[in-house]
Amino acid sequence: MSATAASRSQTPQPEDPQVAGAPEPAARSPRLIQSEATTEIPVHLLFRDDPADPGVSLSPAVVRRRQGTGEQPRATRKPVARPVARPLPDVDPALGERPARVLPGMVGVLGGISGVAGCAAALWWAGVLPESVARAAGLPRPGGYAGYGGYGAYAGLGLAQWASLAGSGALALFGFGGLARGRVGAAWVLTLFGRYRGSVRRTGLMWVNPLLLRRRVDVRLRHWRSEPIPAVDRSGVALRVVVLVVWRVKDAARATLGVADHQEYLRECVEAATARVLSRLPADAFHDDTPTLRDTEAVGDALTRMLAAETEPVGIQIFSAQPTRIEYAPEIADTMRLRRVAALDARHRDSVLTSVVDSVEDTVTRLTTRGLVELDDYERKALVKDLTVAFYTGHGDR
Repeated sequence: MSATAASRSQTPQPEDPQVAGAPEPAARSPRLIQSEATTEIPVHLLFRDDPADPGVSLSPAVVRRRQGTGEQPRATRKPVARPVARPLPDVDPALGERPARVLPGMVGVLGGISGVAGCAAALWWAGVLPESVARAAGLPRPGGYAGYGGYGAYAGLGLAQWASLAGSGALALFGFGGLARGRVGAAWVLTLFGRYRGSVRRTGLMWVNPLLLRRRVDVRLRHWRSEPIPAVDRSGVALRVVVLVVWRVKDAARATLGVADHQEYLRECVEAATARVLSRLPADAFHDDTPTLRDTEAVGDALTRMLAAETEPVGIQIFSAQPTRIEYAPEIADTMRLRRVAALDARHRDSVLTSVVDSVEDTVTRLTTRGLVELDDYERKALVKDLTVAFYTGHGDR
């Protein structure tokens, strides 16, 4: 008789409810499932597919067997925290780069020359122009000036002369003050009283409103090699990593106005992304064939994708982020180097031993199957021993 049957026979069974004096069995809750071999399990836990918390997922767990039933453990599910995606930085959408209105540089040059000529005409009109300049230019005597060289009295600046001089001076200042030289690989970010007014990527001489504040941004393709960045692998081993980043400014407005210093922001993002990517894999797998940080191609791809997502909102485009050197921290470098050498030596011995055993097996099999020798157990063991020593010695001499 099994343990379950014995327990059933020992458990007092209720008598027929029709028998006098027998109490009626209590009604079981419809929300519970009960049996002699299992515990009470709520129905909503058996048929529940999705957890109440979206950030929690269910993973297999083991339920302990019940004492005295002989039931084997069965797998259920227990909640495990699921990693939540981090939100990307948000930048004002109005900061998207757009072209600013500029004029050719010749317009500013002509305006400046016209303003200088107007100022000279106003001075001549007022009689302030020096005699040598007036005679060299062949200018006649002005109406309010009696003559050159002391032959007449200075008439002074009237209202008309002052207005002409002010207008001509303003034209000269605006004409020459708005001249700018656009360079290859550089862009101007223009603002007026703190408001973004556009960007300029043109080259050569141009005229820009002198009231606008100009900020030059380098938009060329650049690379940056980091200093050794401290990090840890999945096992918590301290590492030092050097990363080479190839990048450029794609949106000059966001890189200038959306962040205080886009180069400092890039450096901080490289350090954070490097620490996150390197913590996913071990630096070395001494005895297992698992992915490690020595696969720089895969590590570089993951680092590039993560860094590009972090820097895109501020107008920085990442082309490549590749670790050029991954090494252990100085305080543990010697210990890990000895461990790596020991693992390589163990792998070498294992491969040599496997090769020797295969060679011995192949030799003995060929000798016996072709009928060259007939061996009993003792002779077979002796031959295997001699061949193993010979083959292993031959491998060691290589």
